[in-house]
Amino acid sequence: MFILLPRGGSFSGTHSLHYHYLTLSEPGPGLPKFLAVGYVDDQPFIRYDSRRGKAELQAPWMALVDPQYWETETQKQRAWEKVQQVEMWTVMGYHNQSGGTHSAQRMFGCEIREDGRSSSFWQFGFDGQDHLSLDLETLSWVSAEPVAVRTKRWWEMERCYAEYDKAYLESLCLISLHRYLELGSQSLTRIEPPMVQVTKHTTQDGTMLRCWALGFYPPDISLSWWLGRKELVLETEHVETRPSGDGTYQTWTSVQVPAGKEAWYTCHVQHPGLKHTLTVAWGEELTLRRSQDGEEGGARTPVDNPLVLDSFFFFLKIE
Repeated sequence: MFILLPRGGSFSGTHSLHYHYLTLSEPGPGLPKFLAVGYVDDQPFIRYDSRRGKAELQAPWMALVDPQYWETETQKQRAWEKVQQVEMWTVMGYHNQSGGTHSAQRMFGCEIREDGRSSSFWQFGFDGQDHLSLDLETLSWVSAEPVAVRTKRWWEMERCYAEYDKAYLESLCLISLHRYLELGSQSLTRIEPPMVQVTKHTTQDGTMLRCWALGFYPPDISLSWWLGRKELVLETEHVETRPSGDGTYQTWTSVQVPAGKEAWYTCHVQHPGLKHTLTVAWGEELTLRRSQDGEEGGARTPVDNPLVLDSFFFFLKIE
C-alpha cells in the first residue's frame, strides 16, 4: 500500500518500527516476568521491564518527548503484562501444561520503503515457536501448529481484535514511525559508509574468500562476488545483515575459489555512503576500507572470527 507521510517530512531509505512483548511463566534469577522493548530501524528506543514497572527511554533522542508519554506507556505496558499472562497460561492449558518454564511472545510492526510502499506484520509465539499470525487481507488468524487452532477459534470469536490490529498497523504505526524518525533524525537518518575487507579461509572444500562489510548505516547494502566481468550469483553465499550492537550493521558474503586464483575474484560493494561501487580483491589488502570515495584506510589484521551478532531482538508496541 501507499501512505501519505504527515507533516511534510521525507526520509530516504527503508525504515521500520517493530515491537516485541515477552512473557515468562517462571522467570529465572535476573529475568523479568514481562519485558517489552521497541525498535526503530532495529535500534532500541523504549523498554518496559516488569521488575522496574515503568517505561524507560533507550535512545537519547526520546528525551525530547513529553513526560506524559512515559506515564501513558507505563500504564499501557502494565495492561499488556496482564493480557499476555492470561494468553500464555491459556495456551499452556491447551498443551496440558500446568507448570514449568514457558514463554509467550507477541511481535508486530510496520515498515516504510523508499518507494513509498509499506508493509506490516503481527505474530504470536509460544515457547519460541510460531503459534498464530494475522492475515491482514482476510483478517483471519493463521495457525502454525495443530494446538494453535484452539487459540485461533478463541481469538476469532471477537473479530474486532483483528480489525483493531489491522487499523493500527496500517495507520497509527506508520504515523508513529514517521514521528520517531523526526525525533531521532540525526541518528536514524545518518549515513555511515561500510568498512570492507576480504579475508581468506581454508575449508573442507578448498579455499574460500569472504568479503566483510562492517560498521555501516543505514542497513541497505549490496555485496556481490565477480570473476572478471561475470557476477557469481549461484556460487555466492550470503548472510543476512545484522546489527553490530553499536547502532551500525554488519554482513558478509563468501565464494569458493581455486587455490592460487584468489586475486582473480573481486567483491563489489554498494551502499548509500559510497559515491560509487567499491571493488575489493584479495591481494590488494590487508587493508580495511572506509570512506565515501573508497580510499584505503590503515592496515588492519584480517577478521578471522564470525560476526558478533545480537542474540535477541525485542519489539514493543508504541502508539
